[in-house]
Amino acid sequence: MTDQDPHTEHTRKDDKHKASMQKQKAKVDARIAEAKTERGIALLLTGNGKGKSSSAFGMVMRALGYGQRVGVVQFIKGAQLSGEELYLRDHCPQVHFYQMGTGFTWNTQDRSGDISAAEQTWAEAEALLKNPDVALVVLDELTYMIAYQYLDEQRILQAIQNRPSAQSVVVTGRGGGSALQDIMDTVSDVKDVKHAFRAGIKARQGVDY
Repeated sequence: MTDQDPHTEHTRKDDKHKASMQKQKAKVDARIAEAKTERGIALLLTGNGKGKSSSAFGMVMRALGYGQRVGVVQFIKGAQLSGEELYLRDHCPQVHFYQMGTGFTWNTQDRSGDISAAEQTWAEAEALLKNPDVALVVLDELTYMIAYQYLDEQRILQAIQNRPSAQSVVVTGRGGGSALQDIMDTVSDVKDVKHAFRAGIKARQGVDY
């Protein structure tokens, strides 16, 4: 019994790989051909894992790359300056950036004050969701406003559903309820497998905030 010729084995693997990729390309091309609807999408980034806001800001950079107008409204965050806020305020004047500014609710411990701040912040978000010139709206940590009942859920759902047809919206935060998920086009659940903070490692500037 002789060993198989290395050149023949290499060619066989190449042919097998090519056939597999051709089949995969045919499936992808078919799905692309089936997608005929041209409109903005509603995307929910939820789950217990890290990276939801980071993903949303990645889409902000994409939109800016195409010269699109962007609106960003951050709920919960704001007591400490974030890297994304510093960059967008200094380098991207075309981005409408608004933060609730109260910080985390477990720090404020002031329900009435948080509700008042949430309503003021939602007014900024609602205006963006009515503006057809804004291509992308990011509502960062909005889900907590629903979970804590700081804002009326139906008002939020209606504003997202009634936005301009070409506008896309990204909502981030844990939970948010089934009603919010039901109206979104895409829902991604970011899972928590391992986190440095639980090992006693401090949050890192430029990575965590």
